[in-house]
Amino acid sequence: MSSSVARSAATESWASSPGVASRMRQQRNKHTSPEIVLRRVLHAMGLRFRLQAQVVPGTRRRVDIVFRPAKVGVQVYGCFWHGCDLHGQRPNIKNPGYWVPKIERNRARDADTGQRLATEGWVLVEVWEHDDPLVAANAIAALVAKRRKCHRDQLDGP
Repeated sequence: MSSSVARSAATESWASSPGVASRMRQQRNKHTSPEIVLRRVLHAMGLRFRLQAQVVPGTRRRVDIVFRPAKVGVQVYGCFWHGCDLHGQRPNIKNPGYWVPKIERNRARDADTGQRLATEGWVLVEVWEHDDPLVAANAIAALVAKRRKCHRDQLDGP
C-alpha cells in the first residue's frame, strides 16, 4: 500500500479526534473492572469457572465466565458498548453515524450469541456493569447449582 493511501485511510477515522481514538484503543474488551469484581465475588462463594472460553458453536466468540458442567455462561456488558437501555444512550456522542450502527451490531451479535448457546442447551446470563455484583453472583450461583443438580439427576437416571 502506498503511503498516500495509508495516510488517506488514517485520516478517515471513526473517532471524532485523535484523543478519542487514543482513549478508545485503550479500552479493554476482556478482564474489565466489572468483570473482575464479579469473578472475585463468585470465587469467594466457592464457584470455579473458566474465563474467556470459546463455547459458541460456529463462531470464534468467547464468553466471559463459563461454568461448563452446568452449561451456564456469563457475559458482563458495558453500558455504552452494548447499548444498555438505562445508561447506554448518549445524546452528546460525537460521530453518531459510526457509533449508533456499531452499538446496534454489538447488540445483534449479543442476541445471536445467546440464541446459539440456547440451541446447544446453554443458559447465557447477562450482567451489566451497573448491576450489583453480589446480587448478580447470587443469581448466577443459584442457576449453576440448579443446572448442576439437573445434570446429575439426568446422569443418575430414573
